[in-house]
Amino acid sequence: MNIIEQAQEKFSLLDKIPLGAFVLQSDYIVIFWNSCLEEWTKIPKSKILGISIQEYFPHLNQPRYASRLHQIFQGGPPTIFSSQLHKYIIPVPISKDKYRIQHTTVTAVSALHGDGFYALFSIEDLTDLTFRVQEYKNLRDQALAIAEERQRAKEAAEKANRIKDEFLAIVSHELRSPLNPILGWAKLLKNRSLNEATTARALETIERNAELQAQLIEDLLDISRILQGKLALNLERVNIVFTVQAALETVQLAAEAKSVQINVYLATGIGQVKGDSNRIQQIIWNLLSNAVKFTPSGGQVEVYLKQIDSEVQLIVSDTGKGINSDFLPYVFEYFRQADSSTTRSFGGLGLGLAIVRQLVELHGGTVLAESLGEGQGATFTVCLPVFQHLELGKENNNLSGDSYPSCMLYAPLEGIRLLIVDDNADTREFLAFLLEQQGAIVTIAASANEALTAIMQSKPDLLLSDLGMPDIDGYTLIKKLRAMPANLGGEIPAIALSAYAAETTQKQVFTAGFQLHIAKPADPAKLVAAIAALVNN
Repeated sequence: MNIIEQAQEKFSLLDKIPLGAFVLQSDYIVIFWNSCLEEWTKIPKSKILGISIQEYFPHLNQPRYASRLHQIFQGGPPTIFSSQLHKYIIPVPISKDKYRIQHTTVTAVSALHGDGFYALFSIEDLTDLTFRVQEYKNLRDQALAIAEERQRAKEAAEKANRIKDEFLAIVSHELRSPLNPILGWAKLLKNRSLNEATTARALETIERNAELQAQLIEDLLDISRILQGKLALNLERVNIVFTVQAALETVQLAAEAKSVQINVYLATGIGQVKGDSNRIQQIIWNLLSNAVKFTPSGGQVEVYLKQIDSEVQLIVSDTGKGINSDFLPYVFEYFRQADSSTTRSFGGLGLGLAIVRQLVELHGGTVLAESLGEGQGATFTVCLPVFQHLELGKENNNLSGDSYPSCMLYAPLEGIRLLIVDDNADTREFLAFLLEQQGAIVTIAASANEALTAIMQSKPDLLLSDLGMPDIDGYTLIKKLRAMPANLGGEIPAIALSAYAAETTQKQVFTAGFQLHIAKPADPAKLVAAIAALVNN
């Protein structure tokens, strides 16, 4: 597609407005000429596109026009002219001894390629004005805005495709690379021609590369679960100090092999956090292994753990490769690597930090990356909220697994009035059946408005609400409820029950006013135990 064809596509909406419009390159070549000008001037597009405007209107060579156009081509501010036709650009034939009055705006617009600018002429005919000037301008601006948005969307799609192709190439390389030593040593072992020492080395190599490939596959599966909202957390009280120490043990050997010194500074009196201990350890391990990986031999990694008010702060800082300032804003994005070339020095899929961000956010925390640039190391800071809310189950309730605790055999919700809010009829019916079997008195509502009406009629002991609902979502519902006086239900305990586990955070749920957040599909035993504990708290 040549430059003229691209211009027709980009500025096509200017064909639909009642204004004359044409676009010049910096060499005065016409690359767009709209239908309105064809009608006014009787010059068809086929005759003028690709031709210098000066061949039709040589007076544009005059210094007063050339200097203004030069400013526009440099990206200068719009230039507005109002003049009679015989003094200006576009000759429109009308009856003898009459002039057509024009109002012309010349605007700089980004070139299709490179950093240059085009000159866009918008010509309004004021001889027989039927529209207000502002209406013309709004139409033109709207057309330009849509054209620019289309261009940005096209560029974004091209960029996304390029990133995807680079990522797939890396996936292929990283998954195939461990297979080479695995298959190679396996064939040699099959021949039984290796001595004892070489056999041991072969087995170690096969094991190491198989573990590497398993980790790569697990990273891909984690990203898939996160993107689909299917990454479930087993929430419990987590001793963050023990978790950091466990993660350090897993990377210590790799650090010693590279002569990288890990210095650890653990503050005393650090509170527990609520979360999935395995996933929190995964966060810490990813950051530590990244730091060791990108730190050269003889370098240092420092780990700080402290509590600041109601947050636990983990800092992992290294003296390694650092992060280029251009790439720093994208360091936590999926499928992005600072170096995706075939000559890159470090392997891996580049998914570790994307997984870190998602896991941190699922725990209601934040993660920040900082670096002064390449060769100046990097610092990652993770903040997680200290345990402050009622837990899904206490240690003596043993809610793990699929078995029902003994308390469910004795209707632990006897007489408790529950309000279930969910826009899905099947979910409402199941929850109502389950909870009524445990002795609860259940009212159901299909929307937030129905729920508020039900609360005004009869205040329940607990609200169990979905988050994603049409019109008014669960966040808005609980905020409206918390704004009400206590005697009207403003302090009713509430549990958020939602399938959006990967798109919301614990902090958002608690900030809105819920006491608990349970991800769908909810384990019946844990749900019943959580309701009983919250109502009786």
